[in-house]
Amino acid sequence: MAALRHLAVGPGPTYHRHHGFAAAAATSSLQLRRLPSRPLRSRFSRVYALSSNDIRVGTNIEVDGAPWKVLEFLHVKPGKGAAFVRTKLRNYVTGNTVEKTFRAGSTEPSLSKENKQFTYKDGSQFVFMDLTTFEESRLNEADVGDKQKWLKEGMDCNLLYWNGKIIDFELPITVRLTVTDTDPGASDSAQGGTKPATLETGAVVTVPSFVNVGDDILVDSRTGQYMNRA
Repeated sequence: MAALRHLAVGPGPTYHRHHGFAAAAATSSLQLRRLPSRPLRSRFSRVYALSSNDIRVGTNIEVDGAPWKVLEFLHVKPGKGAAFVRTKLRNYVTGNTVEKTFRAGSTEPSLSKENKQFTYKDGSQFVFMDLTTFEESRLNEADVGDKQKWLKEGMDCNLLYWNGKIIDFELPITVRLTVTDTDPGASDSAQGGTKPATLETGAVVTVPSFVNVGDDILVDSRTGQYMNRA
């Protein structure tokens, strides 16, 4: 078992299951890139220890010398003995998925994040800039994948590093985008009904019938679902 610190012991068996993305995730085609030799200046604190409460869907951790992303987790608090967490993880490097159990103890992952702004697209590359150092990081279209549907110039994103290499990036959970094409909307928002709408990034989402061309809407980048008008 990989070790974590501070696990609570409850009075009786309790189970809470959480599901993340599909477990049968395709092998990642992310190409790792070596960064400049000067030290990285991250505005995010490095996480040196995780407790059971820190594990969530999407949590990034290092286990057995490799970087992993939590896809699913199950907190278990037995009546006797230490609590533990069962997880399903995906390896950032190989794309493989495994199940691992964590118990009392601690771990020191070497994963870190940097906040950078998507500034422009240069051919097939997406350019992100550190607004403090003006250092640029580039990701290929294969690295960005379907996330480009929600990516807009000027958007702040988190780049994930492991051993000095970019292995992933995170969009804001809520993105604001403009509707560029849709059928004329109903004047009464209480009428209900939905319709497809094309956004400025080319993404197509289902929106209420009252949404019109030119409206700014908020979308959940994790699910692609309409949230409300901005």
